[in-house]
Amino acid sequence: MLKRFFPILQWLPNYKKEYISGDISAGITVGIMLVPQGMAYAMIAGLPPVFGLYAALIPQIIYALTGTSRQLAVGPVAMDSLLVASGLGALALSGIEEYVTMAIFLALFMGSIQFLLGLLRMGFLVNFLSKPVISGFTSAAAIIIGLSQLKHLLGTEIERSNQIHLLLKNAIETIDQINFYTVGIGLVAILLLKGFKRYINKIPGALVVVILGIAVVYFFNLHALGVQIVEDVPGGLPALTVPTIDFTRVNELFPIAITLALIAFMEAISVAKAVEVKQKEYEVDANQELLALGASNIVGSFFQSYPTTGGFSRTAVNDLSGAKTGVAALISAMVVGLTLLFLTPLFYYLPNAILAAIIMVAVFGLIEIRYPIRLYKNRKDEFLLLIATFLITLTIGIKEGILLGVLISLLLLLYRTSNPHFAVLGKIRGTTYFRNIDRFAEEVEIADRVLTLRFDSQLYFGNKDYFKKTLLRLAEEKGKNLRAIIIKAEPINYIDSSAVFMLENLIEEFKQKDVKILFSNVIGPTRDIIYKSGLLEKIGKENFFVNTIEAYDFAINAAPKSDIQRRISLQTK
Repeated sequence: MLKRFFPILQWLPNYKKEYISGDISAGITVGIMLVPQGMAYAMIAGLPPVFGLYAALIPQIIYALTGTSRQLAVGPVAMDSLLVASGLGALALSGIEEYVTMAIFLALFMGSIQFLLGLLRMGFLVNFLSKPVISGFTSAAAIIIGLSQLKHLLGTEIERSNQIHLLLKNAIETIDQINFYTVGIGLVAILLLKGFKRYINKIPGALVVVILGIAVVYFFNLHALGVQIVEDVPGGLPALTVPTIDFTRVNELFPIAITLALIAFMEAISVAKAVEVKQKEYEVDANQELLALGASNIVGSFFQSYPTTGGFSRTAVNDLSGAKTGVAALISAMVVGLTLLFLTPLFYYLPNAILAAIIMVAVFGLIEIRYPIRLYKNRKDEFLLLIATFLITLTIGIKEGILLGVLISLLLLLYRTSNPHFAVLGKIRGTTYFRNIDRFAEEVEIADRVLTLRFDSQLYFGNKDYFKKTLLRLAEEKGKNLRAIIIKAEPINYIDSSAVFMLENLIEEFKQKDVKILFSNVIGPTRDIIYKSGLLEKIGKENFFVNTIEAYDFAINAAPKSDIQRRISLQTK
């Protein structure tokens, strides 16, 4: 039982010496990355930079003990930081102290939701976040995150907004306040970061630009010329405190917490699964991941952490740097801890523009171009879903974008299942094959007395009327010679009570017209439903067939069934 909840007990006893170098290298690299990234992401969330370091400390230690992925790097991320900012920014808060308190409690709240979902084994919920929704949301959120850093890149006081048109309007209104020293620092930092990423990706470019930025501001006294700097970063490890807020605020935080819980899980499980493909030593367990992420956020909140999850870029670096186990995460946490204990005074002269540059380079890499183009060429409906999610996120809000995107994707799913593919089949000449007459018009033979159909979906209340209406229309088009309708039922894996009632009436209606309804290729679970619902008596045992050719021969030539055919066609539990 302990091994199930603490996967570290599975891999640590089997730890190999050859893992040490990779874990140490990856741990130090990711730890170094986490320091400037964590501070930058805290700024996105509207928090003082030190809270990014707090969020990079305890959560990844807890995840190393409880997570099933051995490469996932847990800590503050851009997306969740923006969700925190957009969610808390919409609340009426009295000042920075209350804002910080709410952000920390939000980590406890979302962690509790994730932990509860893990206990209930609800990991499948992430399946409702379809790829077009994720892509549209991520790309739009990346643009919002990037543009939200314009105030630090330009050195102006741009009013915060999560709607792109308002953000750009606010930026244009303050264009006369631009500090060109700040702009220069930011642009050079962006160029350096892109250059390191493309040509020297083994060196942590973020750390290099942080050091250069601090040095330039310090030696040229640029802060006296209006370049905004981080200034005092509190030193020391975060104190153990119990997150508390006014109970009446819980209702306000719930929509933000549930959105964060699902989005954070989606981010983590996506990158964990992507890395898992390259590994043979373990498998990622979605439900345990919920428990691990939940525990990381819950425990982290007691040490002043705001919401965290697995990061895309840091996990990729962790994997490429040779991480084999959670030891790498423990080493990363140690690097952050040492920074908090001894190195925070060094960040006094760090320009905000450097942190803004780090954020922009990181998040603009999340914008997808090829995938929407591919959808536009091949799947117009999913392309429209992606664009809808993208535009809603950009113009209305972050939470609204993901929630409405999921709603639209579910509506699209309902539309598809309520109007599924319905094929009229014909027998291919000289064979026992039955194929769609629209695809094989010249190869099929058409019998006036028989209508053969295939319904490519389950039968339920949402599509029963469509099924009945289409079948009646096709029967009428067939003409007065029609004597049998064969339903090739292999794709029908479920029939609900509403559909059973519809079939009973439909069979009775066709009996009055002297038309039999025959069923072929009925799968076991559907046969069980037909037996238990009493539909078998309405259809008649003699009208069930193992395959379509037997039903066709019966309809054309009244060919009798053998005992084995009869038994197989009616077999049930």
